[in-house]
Amino acid sequence: MEIIIASRNLGKIREIKEELSSTGALFRTYEDFSDWEEVDEDAETLLENAVKKARALCDKYGLPAISDDTGLFVDALCGAPGVECARFAGPEQNPDKNIELLLEKLKGVPLKKRKAKFVCVLVLALPGGDMKVARGECEGYILSERKGSGGFGYDPVFRPEGFEKTFAELTTEEKNKISHRGKALKEMKRIIAEICGSSR
Repeated sequence: MEIIIASRNLGKIREIKEELSSTGALFRTYEDFSDWEEVDEDAETLLENAVKKARALCDKYGLPAISDDTGLFVDALCGAPGVECARFAGPEQNPDKNIELLLEKLKGVPLKKRKAKFVCVLVLALPGGDMKVARGECEGYILSERKGSGGFGYDPVFRPEGFEKTFAELTTEEKNKISHRGKALKEMKRIIAEICGSSR
């Protein structure tokens, strides 16, 4: 089974490949297509964005396509940045600027009031119109400064509930066990295994 990963985010691509490699699927990325189609993530929900990206690439190339859309929801900011987390500081989607803006907006807010959660929605679009959806959440807190050099996005300032390390300080294996994307990918792994099994 060939599956297109509908993302240019190298961190997401790496995590998806690592978690789903045991399914036996062959993953294709933007590097495999000279006419890769960029899809605007302009919908109001994570699910709508993920569906839009996966469906567009599936329809264009005639292969199953998997898309991830993730949001960071901070209680003290009334749920912001939410769906707009990648574009929080501007359309250029600069991770460092996004973190800087987040920390600026939370300046002076004590840790116990900096509760946040990551939500990941994964969509697998199949030729013919069928869709499979998996979802994962991870609760935690936004720290007042960056810690760690691993991961990507907001990982250096997000400390998951019950841990003393940020996502950026955890190993990839540790992160994938508890993260929003890791949870969604475990469910998607089951879905893909069922599809591959039924097609044999």
